[in-house]
Amino acid sequence: MDFSFSEKDEQFRMKVRDFFENEYPREIVEKMASGASPAKADYQTSERAMAAKGWLAVNWPKADGGTGWTANEKYIFDEELERAGALNVVPMGLLYVGPVIYTFGTDEQKKRFLPGILDSTTFWAQGYSEPGSGSDLASLQASAQRDGDDYIVNGTKIWTSLGQHADWIFCLLRTSHEEKKQEGISFLLIDMKTPGITVHPIITIDGKHALNSVVFENVRVPAENRIGEEGKGWHYANYLLGHERTSYAHVAGKRKQLADIRSVAQARALLADPAFAAKLGTLETRLDALEITVLRTLSSVAEGGAPGNESSILKIIATELAQDITELGMEAYGLYALPTFPDAVAPGWTHNTALPAGAAPSVARYLGARAQSIYGGSNEIQKNIIAKRILGL
Repeated sequence: MDFSFSEKDEQFRMKVRDFFENEYPREIVEKMASGASPAKADYQTSERAMAAKGWLAVNWPKADGGTGWTANEKYIFDEELERAGALNVVPMGLLYVGPVIYTFGTDEQKKRFLPGILDSTTFWAQGYSEPGSGSDLASLQASAQRDGDDYIVNGTKIWTSLGQHADWIFCLLRTSHEEKKQEGISFLLIDMKTPGITVHPIITIDGKHALNSVVFENVRVPAENRIGEEGKGWHYANYLLGHERTSYAHVAGKRKQLADIRSVAQARALLADPAFAAKLGTLETRLDALEITVLRTLSSVAEGGAPGNESSILKIIATELAQDITELGMEAYGLYALPTFPDAVAPGWTHNTALPAGAAPSVARYLGARAQSIYGGSNEIQKNIIAKRILGL
């Protein structure tokens, strides 16, 4: 297989690189480099800059407001975005619910919901997991009972990413109890301003507020906000999860992290240690393999289509690699991770020792990456999907 890009692709790359270097908001790049958490306004500023170029809905069909780019162009765009240190798009609207709406929604739903995603005026959250239904999502119990032209929603969703910023949330809810637990689940879009919704923050080990629990108490939702048929939500959810699990690759971002680790390792003479050098070399090789797998997946997906069950392979490879890279990053920064524990570090360390710019972000990435093999469907579940749906075991 030839993985080189054509001259046309490379010209496209230079055009994208010029945008991120000269037109994209520099304050966003600087904030991301510091390791600080982006605010809602940061996401919207970033996305509107890309929307102004017509470059926001990279993976959408052109007819629905997308770019109409080739698989290579989409890959190059993502690569240059992460190379520049720009802020990734919020996936809940653009990567997750948007494709569900333009694929399974009515014309009225498309007109109502897609423009707000395309101009970054509507912020979405995902209501899937529950306190007792994580990887076994089909066991969810949050309910939506039909009452005339409405549904009455009760229950709790948890691990709701950026739910504190959300204007709308898309939820999987049980509308009936069937013998097979995957049946009787419906896909509803809910306005977060509706009475009866309470958002509770969850502060993670890295000290950040990105997750929440969302409680629904007799929340009245118009039936016209249901996507597709009642009881068919599991089908739409699997379509969405294919997009979600493919989005974890972040090859360029990982390559940037490894380059930073190599730079720090050279400065600290860590590459003289054969064990450390072997770990770094192995991670670089694994990243090359991930990139090839991503390119193979992209080449098999038609414009606007879903990646399918093969996305589970990418999810496992990408998240395990992310964890291993951040672990080596902690090893590379070493003493810099412990500035407040002078008794635990080597002689010569003082509080006046300057921290490298990447130290704090490296620690935050390490702590945050611990959950990557759990969310989006745990990696154990992904292995079951591969065994059953791909290998037919």
